[in-house]
Amino acid sequence: MAAHFGGGLRKGAATTVVAAAVVAALSASQAPGVTVDGHGRQSAAEATPTGPGADTDGAATGNSPYYTELPPLNSPSPAPTTGAPAGTPAGTPVVQGPAEAGIPATVLDAYKKAEAELRAAKPGCNLPWQLLAAIGRVESGHARGGNVDADGTTVSRITGPPLDGNGFAHISDTDHGAYDGDSVYDRAVGPMQFIPSTWAWAGRDGNGDGKKDPNNVYDAALAAGHYLCRFGWDLSSAADLERAILSYNNSRDYLNTVLSWLEYYRKNTHSVPDGTGTLPSRRSDETAGAGTGPSAGTSIPAPGKRAKPGGGGTTSPSPKPPAPAKPSEPSKPSKPSKPAPPATPEEPAPGSPTPPPTATDTVHHLEDAGTGKLSAVAGDTFSERISTRAETRDGKPVGKVRIRFTITGDTDAAFTGGEKVATVVTDASGVAVAPALHAGERTGDFTVRAAVVGRMTPAVGYTATVTERAADALARTSDTPLTCTPGGEFADEVEVRATYKGAAADKVAATATLITSDEDPTENGKGPYFKDADGSPVRTLKDLRTDAKGLLKLPKLYADDTTGTFLLRITTTGGATLTVELKVEPADPSPSPSASS
Repeated sequence: MAAHFGGGLRKGAATTVVAAAVVAALSASQAPGVTVDGHGRQSAAEATPTGPGADTDGAATGNSPYYTELPPLNSPSPAPTTGAPAGTPAGTPVVQGPAEAGIPATVLDAYKKAEAELRAAKPGCNLPWQLLAAIGRVESGHARGGNVDADGTTVSRITGPPLDGNGFAHISDTDHGAYDGDSVYDRAVGPMQFIPSTWAWAGRDGNGDGKKDPNNVYDAALAAGHYLCRFGWDLSSAADLERAILSYNNSRDYLNTVLSWLEYYRKNTHSVPDGTGTLPSRRSDETAGAGTGPSAGTSIPAPGKRAKPGGGGTTSPSPKPPAPAKPSEPSKPSKPSKPAPPATPEEPAPGSPTPPPTATDTVHHLEDAGTGKLSAVAGDTFSERISTRAETRDGKPVGKVRIRFTITGDTDAAFTGGEKVATVVTDASGVAVAPALHAGERTGDFTVRAAVVGRMTPAVGYTATVTERAADALARTSDTPLTCTPGGEFADEVEVRATYKGAAADKVAATATLITSDEDPTENGKGPYFKDADGSPVRTLKDLRTDAKGLLKLPKLYADDTTGTFLLRITTTGGATLTVELKVEPADPSPSPSASS
């Protein structure tokens, strides 16, 4: 069966020739979860599959429905044409070709800009814009055919069904409805269909307007790029590409559909005016009849159905209206009964099936699981790792629950892989251990917050401290005496080596001062001196720092007319101190002529 656009394939269609050809080079491993190992990379060995009823932010979309059409078997080979269609932004190259290869101009620009930024920010990821296009096509039909304004924001909100555990993941509201308009459950939002709980840490400002809006295609595309590039994944590797796509939506059918469009877009694409892109119609949830797929005010009607007036789902075609009934004798009005209160999402109507509680639903609180003191020297790895335990109300451990660790505060510290957020699944003892923390160069305290994904329970905060790089010993690299004549300059420059516990102490802050005496460390007002940029005498140098080998070479020293022995004291963070002796002496007098006999 040819997988032509418009003859949309339902879930399971990945067995077609197109999908098979694309994934032939990929491993046949089961879909990994979003557990990260000790190195910050996703681990298939510890994977916890997600699916209906699972509580997870491992999938950017919460495993929401997606569009299942596969691209045509024929490759897109558009030929250039002159004259852009009406409505095309100025300067946009437009070519003709198969409709499925056309991507709305603004959306295409957002994909390519995101690729360029990721190329600079995370060059090892090798993110192709065509992957963003493939995901954007499957998630929202490129923002519903490019239905965006000049800034790239969708004209109307694109949302998925409520993630209430009924055929989907169970994720209670995390944004108070700010992004998805639902204050009870989270819903996937925007062109790239992020759920609010994931957008909270993955969101990016892609168009430079100072906001992170999942409904803006520039913001959403850039966020998707960073999301796909986390954990140090290299998307030029088939295994990492598979992991990244499955982390977006944990379904092998989804993986195969995205890979099919990726391969198709890699062969060729062309730009079409905003609002004129082709619209997909088949969703992965249609066979199950669960909810509606991503929509913008109204869902896309499936073949043979029509949209309800006012939007919101589909109905079967209306039958011919029945003939009006013969009027009957009016009856005596009965006493009105008290109306029953309407059912709420939290309290389903009587008779409605109640989804069984998930592991996440049973979590009452989080506890520290024995984390020690979190302290590290700038640039080092913290020796201690954060451990958090999920417990029920009566203190029993809860396994297979996702704990999100988020670094907050004024810090450049990060988890392994350079990320500020890591999600880890609790083990059988209810414990989740965060990836190793790496200290940056910024010193001071910051906080790591541990929270249950998909449940509104108080977070646990861990304070971590980054201390300055330190040295515990200083030594000159030469034993040559440092001498000078009055008014001259010292021939040798002072160079020292800093060490900490015997190893080179790199990037350690130091100060050099010409002191009055051993007993009086105040600055000496006479004797040797350094020069500042203007050539004026300076006898204290601050903000010095050792190099990568722990070496510190001071500027040239000069002498005034004062003779004698002077002291130069060098100190570092950590308490290392070295005092160097400097001598200023007159030149040796010339030998006097021998007396004549």
